Amino acid sequence: MQELFALFWSERMDGMSFELPLFIVATFAGALVAGLSGFAFGLIAASIWLYILTPLQTASLIIAFGLIVQGYSVWKLRGALDWRRLWPFIFGAALGVPVGVTILTWGDPGDVRVGVGVVLVLYSLYALSRPAFRPLNAPGAGVDGVVGFLNGVLGGITGLAGILVTVWCGLRGWPKDVQRAVFQPVAVATFLMGALWIGTKGAFSAETIKLFLIGLPALFAGTWLGLKLFGRLNDAAFRKIVLVLLLVSGGVLVV
Repeated sequence: MQELFALFWSERMDGMSFELPLFIVATFAGALVAGLSGFAFGLIAASIWLYILTPLQTASLIIAFGLIVQGYSVWKLRGALDWRRLWPFIFGAALGVPVGVTILTWGDPGDVRVGVGVVLVLYSLYALSRPAFRPLNAPGAGVDGVVGFLNGVLGGITGLAGILVTVWCGLRGWPKDVQRAVFQPVAVATFLMGALWIGTKGAFSAETIKLFLIGLPALFAGTWLGLKLFGRLNDAAFRKIVLVLLLVSGGVLVV
């Protein structure tokens, strides 16, 4: 690891090596928030990474790191998983991810990001202004599949693999443990599919792989601390944290 760190500095990563501590801090902060809330690694990390990395590098690292963070959390929640509830979201994501990755690698995803960001900001402000709301009735697997598809498209474009499913779980009014047992496995599946599709596009450059290896210690430390803090939250506090993070997520996408 020391040799890799020295190599990173000597090659200067296209003039960015002086910002390496900023990259590490953003990685730790994203992992901490993801461990606490069950999502939002990408939105926290990307808010800093996008100033020092390309959009494609940012999306690639969000997928790679997010797969580790969410995968570990899902492993700890494995006893609470309900595959009958999960499969429509995952099936929809399998169809949506290729669309999102194609937009990312061949088109201009800026308009999509802004549009999704505006929706997230409006939804979060509305939900935060209401202390309680009537949960949606079970809409059926077809609607869940559509949500999964749109979530997969957004995940392929931005690396934010669980945002729309998180919103949907909140609208359903499920308890925090049930919500995490849905949107985290869906995020893992979306991250994995995104990694495979981006990998086939040749998007994982040598510089991106170096950043991935250097950020791993910060990732593990932040995830461990976030999971410790999650155990101290009640449902109301969890809901507020999720809505605030969705608001920040929307702001990041718009900016």
